[in-house]
Amino acid sequence: MIRPILHWPDPRLATPAAPVEAVTDEIRAIWTDMIDTMEAMPGHGVGLAANQIGVLLRLAVLDCNEMRGAAVRLANPEIVAASDDLSAYDEASPCLPGVDATVTRPARVTVRFLNEQGEPETREFSGLWATSVQHQIDHLAGRMYFDTLSRLKRDRLLKKARKLGKR
Repeated sequence: MIRPILHWPDPRLATPAAPVEAVTDEIRAIWTDMIDTMEAMPGHGVGLAANQIGVLLRLAVLDCNEMRGAAVRLANPEIVAASDDLSAYDEASPCLPGVDATVTRPARVTVRFLNEQGEPETREFSGLWATSVQHQIDHLAGRMYFDTLSRLKRDRLLKKARKLGKR
C-alpha cells in the first residue's frame, strides 16, 4: 500500500524514531508499504525512512539498483564504521519537494541492523548506497539532509522551497 509522505516542517520529521524491539509480521508489512511508497515516488526513490510516512520506528528501506526489486530492509540501522574518503551527491527528499542540495558524506559506511528475518547483520555500503543509507539514518534521528548544510545554504534552500510551495 502506498502511504502518504509527510511534508516538512511536520514535527514527526524532527522526532527521533524509536528502536524496533523485534521484527514481526507487522514490521514486515510496514517495510512492504515503504517499498511500495518508495517505488511510487517520481523517478523512483532510492531510500525511505519510516518517519517519512509517519511511523516513528527505526525502519528504513534502500534500493539503488537500476533493476528494481532488491530492496534492503533495515531495522535499527547504525553506522559502525565510515571511510575517510568522501563523495558528494545531490540529495533531495519527498518531504520537501522541488529542491535539492549537494551533500558530502563518507563514500563507504559499515552499517549494523536487524534484517528481514530479525537477525543482526553488518553490511558495507558504498557509492549511492552509502549516501542513501546515511540519509535514511539521519531521517531516523530526526534530521533532514539540509540540516548538514551551512546556515546560509540551508536558509536559501528553505526559502526556495517555500516559494515553490506557494505556486
